Amino acid sequence: MKIWEPDDKFKSKASLNKYINFLSESFSISFENYNDLHLWSIKNLDQFWESITLFFEVTYAKPYQSVLIAKTPFYKTQWFQGAELSYTAHLLRYAQRDKIALIATDETEIIRHITWNALLKRAATFKNQLSKHGIKKGDVVVGFLLNHPDTVALFLAVNALGAVWSCCSPDFGIDSVIDRFEQLQPKFLFAHKAYTYAGKRYDQSSKIDVLKNRLPSLVGLQELSDQYDDWDFDTKEFHDLNPISVAFDHPIWVLFSSGTTGKPKAITHRTGGMLLEQYKALALHQNVQAGQRFFWNTTTGWMMWNYALGSLLCGATLCLYDGAANYPDLGVQWRFAKRANIHHFGNGAPLYSASVKKQIPEINCKDLASLITLGSTGSPLSEDAFVGLQNRLPEVHIISLSGGTDVCSAFIGGNPLLAVFAGFLQCKMLGAAIEAWDSNGTSVENQTGELVLTQPMPSMPLYFWGDTNFERYHESYFFSNKTVWTHGDWITVDPDRGIKVEGRSDATLNRNGIRIGTAEIYAALDRLAFVKDTLVVEAKNAFGVSQILLFVVYNAAFESGFENEIKKHLRTTCSPRHVPDLMFTVPEIPYTLSGKKMEIPIKKLFEGRAMDQVVQAGAMKNPKSIELFFEISKNWKD
Repeated sequence: MKIWEPDDKFKSKASLNKYINFLSESFSISFENYNDLHLWSIKNLDQFWESITLFFEVTYAKPYQSVLIAKTPFYKTQWFQGAELSYTAHLLRYAQRDKIALIATDETEIIRHITWNALLKRAATFKNQLSKHGIKKGDVVVGFLLNHPDTVALFLAVNALGAVWSCCSPDFGIDSVIDRFEQLQPKFLFAHKAYTYAGKRYDQSSKIDVLKNRLPSLVGLQELSDQYDDWDFDTKEFHDLNPISVAFDHPIWVLFSSGTTGKPKAITHRTGGMLLEQYKALALHQNVQAGQRFFWNTTTGWMMWNYALGSLLCGATLCLYDGAANYPDLGVQWRFAKRANIHHFGNGAPLYSASVKKQIPEINCKDLASLITLGSTGSPLSEDAFVGLQNRLPEVHIISLSGGTDVCSAFIGGNPLLAVFAGFLQCKMLGAAIEAWDSNGTSVENQTGELVLTQPMPSMPLYFWGDTNFERYHESYFFSNKTVWTHGDWITVDPDRGIKVEGRSDATLNRNGIRIGTAEIYAALDRLAFVKDTLVVEAKNAFGVSQILLFVVYNAAFESGFENEIKKHLRTTCSPRHVPDLMFTVPEIPYTLSGKKMEIPIKKLFEGRAMDQVVQAGAMKNPKSIELFFEISKNWKD
């Protein structure tokens, strides 16, 4: 069902439309529609990515000799050889004296407006401190930090020196932090001493002491207040960070895979690749423009923090929220959107679904009059959530994204020139050669297949830190086919409506040879008022027979008729194949720290794997939730 379509005025103001006009004027290229533009972008990678540098006026301290030299596998591809540039220099293009750079709040709902003066003074202080400790280009600086303005200032300081950034949020378990940071042998650590989450205060002193003792490479450590004790909000000084330029392939930051089932992969991104990708993704596909305000609910340990940082490249004001998204209630971040006049509001699909289901009053046109886009990621946004949000905010462009930490961006996302269909992501993003492949390796449309990329992108990882022979890299993306990137998602490409993400391909259910995406079941059950949350997996019982197991969190006290109603609903809404063999009532569903349902770990648990082989509690949002699943798994086969 089509729920939104841009009018001519909206289209004419879109950055993507301006880019199309730029291609016509500068390259004498025209396109009949977006599909033609996308096809050109993946068939002419060198011309496309060069056009991005020209359109956004990317400045190179040293020019590039070639745009790309394509090789197989993709990690051998060479991008913008010889080029040197600075990410921070581009980010500071819109920095002006007394102009608001950041708007920050937390569970107290006290809003702080932070000028570029104050932010740059704080960043300069950090930069000077790092320099005194001998931190230089290529050294690693890590943070154990909140989604606080400190963290933005620290990144600017680190990047200005040409050092490499990596960060974990305080909700990580200490062993999970060590599993990440010890791979990097960092030189300096910054950590917030305490934080508040869901109204409860947490002291970090013991964790910081452990980090200090377990990271022998450190030459310095600074503990920070989670308040604003050391900020000078009234300063009239305006510091120049004098950021140095680095090679296009110089590491900008290291992100980590979830680490719920093993040692997390240290995904290292290149400076130039991130700069170009963020310009393209945020300006062209998300339509972020100078003077607007951008918010995405995230922690510093999730790639969306890095993605949101890119809004500053577009001249937007970055809005930060630290704390629980549902404390003291589901409306807290929506109230922030109203009070801060946010134009682009991003969140996880579960929050949107819960907000619609509970019909919270904060979602209305009057209070959210500034909103231009609603962004969703982390998991597929259900059709009902699409419709519910659009009914409340009929003028707002809903953008669902799908990509990941692997590229610190998305492959599939928004388009301000196209209509939105409920349950579908609008388009393959420019430069992303997306296809759905069947089991024979044939590209298919209107049927579900494995998401692959047939061409490289500069935002693909430079390498995994320490993976000197690319073994883990190859195993992660090229194990099944070294000529294409296999991402691990299951999608359906509909030429008319967009792309539907069906869930992780390794979590797909198989019913008598018919594959079923988990997202389809979640979307159906989201329509039941008495269902709060669900998780579904397939595992073999003691007789070797595969069974579909459904775990349900109810909004109300369990009633005997609920299970029959669920089965009837799945049978009529989806098909008899979607009906689970067994159902279990649980108090909560296990989630990763980035808000993803832990389907694969639960599947492995029910296949007989030991709990310590299946999950690391420190990489979970709610580690105690796994205990009941473990108890159920011990008995379900009997």
